[in-house]
Amino acid sequence: MNRTVERCPAGAGSDRLRAARRWAREDGQATIELVAAVPVLLLAAVISLQLLAAGYALTLADGAAEAGALALAEGGSAAEAARDALPGWAEDDVSVEVEGERVSVRLRPPSPFGAVADHLAVTSTAGARSAK
Repeated sequence: MNRTVERCPAGAGSDRLRAARRWAREDGQATIELVAAVPVLLLAAVISLQLLAAGYALTLADGAAEAGALALAEGGSAAEAARDALPGWAEDDVSVEVEGERVSVRLRPPSPFGAVADHLAVTSTAGARSAK
């Protein structure tokens, strides 16, 4: 019976042992990275949604200012028309100013954080000329 014995090169076993130890030290690293990344991703999502809400508020304020200016040009109440052009949630977050032929609408975007909404408040102005 002829048996051939293959010998591992010197140090091959120790290389495998080092690799196994390295993998053992890195075990669970992905979990730690995920736990660290989740708050960052949530913060990025909240910031993105807040900026989208501010853009939406600007669009609403533009429409409300225009509606107020049209009502002013026709001799109606600009403040009432501007408020009527806004959705119900904006009722407490809007201020309308009428100065001469100009209607300004200031609107705070919806936000779970009041201080943030104050800093992101938008203002839109429209002018009116009466047909008289």
